[in-house]
Amino acid sequence: MKALQILQSAYRCTVEEQDDPALWFVQVLKTAQGDVDIVLKNNAVNYAVVSQDASGLSFGNWKQSQPSQLNQDLQQAIDQGITIYVIAEDIAVRGISDEKLLPGIQKISRLEMSNLFNNYDQVWTW
Repeated sequence: MKALQILQSAYRCTVEEQDDPALWFVQVLKTAQGDVDIVLKNNAVNYAVVSQDASGLSFGNWKQSQPSQLNQDLQQAIDQGITIYVIAEDIAVRGISDEKLLPGIQKISRLEMSNLFNNYDQVWTW
């Protein structure tokens, strides 16, 4: 079974955890020999930006001692053979240039998504 994971909500649980649970789950599936790829859309396209730094995150007196490094998590996913797609229109709306994206990220338009779905047995959205 080949599954496509669509991540559209960004920074879910990243205050409490050091990673995004959906992104972590996809990597676990891949480690267990799953055939999975990822589409980042809406605010989740921010995960694909190379230079992120959440080390200064704090609320009142509380400081995040182990901030998420989602760009590194995505790079590990790419290194594992997971294809990462980002929606070009969502990148453009946020002013993210191609130079700011992780190497290996593939841009697709919203119109291309339906054709992409034909390559997968299941499509999951998070």
